[in-house]
Order: sequence, then structure tokens, then C-alpha cells
Amino acid sequence: MTALRPGSSSIEQPGYWWYRARSDLLRAALGEYVGRPGRLLDVGSADGPSVSWLPAPQRVSVDLDPRGLAPGGGVCASALSLPFGDGCFDLVAAFDVVEHCEPDTRALAEFSRVLVPGGRLLLSVPAYQWAWTDHDVRAGHHRRYTRPRLMAAVADAGFSVRRASYAFAGVFPMFAAERVSRRFRRPSAGDGALPRVSPTLEPLLLGLCGAEARVLPRHDLPFGSSVFLAADKPV
Repeated sequence: MTALRPGSSSIEQPGYWWYRARSDLLRAALGEYVGRPGRLLDVGSADGPSVSWLPAPQRVSVDLDPRGLAPGGGVCASALSLPFGDGCFDLVAAFDVVEHCEPDTRALAEFSRVLVPGGRLLLSVPAYQWAWTDHDVRAGHHRRYTRPRLMAAVADAGFSVRRASYAFAGVFPMFAAERVSRRFRRPSAGDGALPRVSPTLEPLLLGLCGAEARVLPRHDLPFGSSVFLAADKPV
């Protein structure tokens, strides 16, 4: 099997259970913070189903990998240097993007720059540096986050955090076990960045995430393999 390019797992496996579950969990956790944006910027559009649940009359997609852009649509560019003027968008969504950016402060500054005053930022990032494995190396990550670390980075960029919660808590025991097991085996060239899941296990994982999606609208979760965040740019 050909080794995957960094960050391209979702292009190779767009229907992977985790991407499908993430869309539902993002909507459950962050949906009430969306409002009625006129212009939406989807940063990192290659990273699986991400913004299909977000309502916006005008959507602009950006990704560093041209394979992640719809034919004839979107812009091939880096989150570190967005090719847009100041104050162009009402909402910026960057789901599992910031961990790919070095430094993350520059990406957050760019998100702030292209947002209108009072605009909204929605983020998701992978959680816990202790969970770092060859998966992160293959995916092109620079770091993983805790909830406090992400909140501090966003606040330092001038945003006002509205909500931050862990997510994927229901499947966290299996996530932790998989990460630990990776440390005790030698990675092979045939390994994909996404863990293989059997057809019998996938419905269980999706069911656990479905139950979590019913909890997230009302409660922040104390742990999970991802962190979700909503923040505002000051007026």
C-alpha cells in the first residue's frame, strides 16, 4: 500500500466512521453558536465531512492539498497565509486544522484577521500530548491540545471563548487502548493513519457517539480525544 500523504487520510477514506461521527458531535456541541452567517470560510476542507451542517449562503473552501477541494471550487492555500482581505467572513470553521500549523499563533491570527468584528470562530483539535504516536506523525501534526491549552491559545489571539468541551468521550477507552497499543508495536509502511475498524465494531462506535451527541448540547465533557471550541472576535 502506498503511504498516505500527511493530513490526507480523509481524502483516502472520506466515509470513515470518525468523520461521520465528528459532524454530528460538532453540530451538537457548537450548533447553537453558529447564528446566521452570510459568508463562511471552511479552512482545511479536505478533512472529511466538516461544514455540511453549517448554514451559510456563501461558502469558501481552503486547503493546502488540492485533492481536498471540489473540482473548480475552493482555494489552494495555507492557513498560515490566507489569500483574503481583512474582515471578509462572518464565520471561520477550522476542524482539525490548527494542530497542523506551525506556529499555531499565526493561524489563529489569520483567522482573526479575515473575520468581521464580532465574527465567530469554530475549532476542533486532537486532545492530549500523551496520546502522541506515529498516527500524529503520519497526519502531519505538530502538537495535541488540552482544553485549557486551546482556550489559552485562542484567548491570546484576542478571541473571547464562548464554549470549549472535550468530545469523543464515549469511545475514549478504546481510543486510549489503541494509542497505548501503538507504542508496543513497530509501525509498518502498510499502516494507514486511520486505525482499522471491523464491520461489527463500527456500529458500536457510532452508537456511543450518537448517545454523546444527545448530551453535548447541555453539558461540557471532562475528557475525550478531541477538543471543540467556539469563540468570538471582539467588536
